[in-house]
This record gives sequence, C-alpha cells and structure tokens, in this order.
Amino acid sequence: GGIPNSAFFLKIFSKRVPSNKKSDKWTMDFLLSGGAACGACVFTNPLEVVKTRMQLQGELRSRGSYQVHYRNVFHAFYTIGKVEGLAGLQRGLAPGLVYQFVMNGIRLGSYSLIESSGYIYTDGRVSTFKTTLAGAAAGVAGGVTGSPLYLVKTHLQSQATSSIAVGHQYQHRVFSKDSLMVSLSAGMVASVVVVLAMTPFDVVSTRLYNQPVDHLGKGQLYRGYVDCFSKTMRKEGLTGLYKGLGASYFRLGPHTVLSLFFWEELRKLYQNHSSPGRGQAREIDTSR
Repeated sequence: GGIPNSAFFLKIFSKRVPSNKKSDKWTMDFLLSGGAACGACVFTNPLEVVKTRMQLQGELRSRGSYQVHYRNVFHAFYTIGKVEGLAGLQRGLAPGLVYQFVMNGIRLGSYSLIESSGYIYTDGRVSTFKTTLAGAAAGVAGGVTGSPLYLVKTHLQSQATSSIAVGHQYQHRVFSKDSLMVSLSAGMVASVVVVLAMTPFDVVSTRLYNQPVDHLGKGQLYRGYVDCFSKTMRKEGLTGLYKGLGASYFRLGPHTVLSLFFWEELRKLYQNHSSPGRGQAREIDTSR
C-alpha cells in the first residue's frame, strides 16, 4: 500500500539537497521512504493479516459450501485476536517490514531520482505523460524487487490455528526459537527507529570530536553542540545530519545483538567456573 506521508516528506527534504549529489540524495530518499513505510507497517500489519485471511476464505468454492470464519473486517479482527492473540494479528510482521522497506524505498527513491534528473519536464513544465511513465516504472521496480518478500509475508499471514484456518496452510518457521537470527532480525527492525532518531546527534558528535583546534584546544569550526547542529542544517540541509545513515543502520542491529550474545555467553562461562560446586569438584580431582 502507499504511504502519502513519506512522499510528502521526500518533497520537503529533496529541496534541501544540492543537485550535484544525486547518489547521496537517492540513498537518503531510499532510507527515509523505506523507514517511514516500516513505521506505518507496524500499525497496519494487523489489517493486512485480516485482508489476507478474508481473501483466502472460500477459495474456489461456491457460496454456502464452506464455513465462514470471518464475516467482515471487524469480525475477522475480533476472531483472530480472540483465538490467536496479538501474535496472530502481527503474523508476517518481520518479512512485511523488510518488504515495505525495500519496495517503498525503491519505488519512491527511484521516482525521486527520475524527478531530480529532469526527465519528467518538457520545456520547463511537468509532463503528465512522462510523470505517469516515471511513476509506473518506479512502481514496477519496487514491486518486482519486493515480490519474493511479499510471498513469504503472505504465507506467514495465512498461517492460523486450525479452528479458523483458511486457504492452504504452509507450516513455515522462519527461524527456530533459539536461533540467533531471531534476535538479529528483531534488532535490525528496531534499529530503523533508533537510527532515524539518533543519527543527527551522532553526526554532530563526530564533527565536534573531529574538528581542528587552536593552540588553546578551542574548536575552530564549531562553538558547541547547538552551533554545530545549526551550521550543518543551514549549510547541508537535513540530509547533512543523516550522513552515514546506511552504515549506522547496518552496524547497530548486529552490534546490539552480538553485544548481548557475547555478554550472555561470558556470564554463563563465568558462572560455570566460579560456582562452589565446580570449585569443590576440581579440588577433589586434584587430591586423587
């Protein structure tokens, strides 16, 4: 589904970006539109689950020849929530988030790149035909790229408790419960919001630490945090505060998961070797 809010923000942000940095602009448009789509997906995924179940109900069967588990949208929402709980209403959320990020990122990012290249203009005016063609091309690119993820999402969203199951039931388990990939995926999803919120502050901190100083150790570019933030915003626009966003995103998820993983393993190692029982056992063994 579309997300008009991301398109609105893209128009605002694109005006601040210098025209000679098209690759940076495309990357920013991709990340911002994809991140906005992920935020929307968290709230709309339950309705996507309801839609999927209702579309599969009575597949290739005539009216009256099958049991109706979902009478309407509200009844479906209530039934799924009652039988399967919140987890049932959020089935397929992980692939749904990835799908939204990739599909909307490519779709809106590509269109923005085509627009900034001047293709949609004829004699200085926006061409309806070229705009339609550009939008269609961007939509196809996003749809084709996101199609495998949509398939996985649909399979997971259709999985249901046997009493309210409709359509073919794929018994997928994307990851086992004790798999490290569960934590990694959760970390990467959560990282979207964290990185969007924290990157501007990280950029400012990096620049403050890295600025040249005089013989007294006083910064020569920025007077302080607010001054750095203000100068960056004024000279480089909002995108200046989001430089390195992609690297931050792909670092934060794995870094968080691996830190927690190593912390837990080191704690286990310490507890195993410092417990009284193991100490006594070692003393007994050495006395033999």
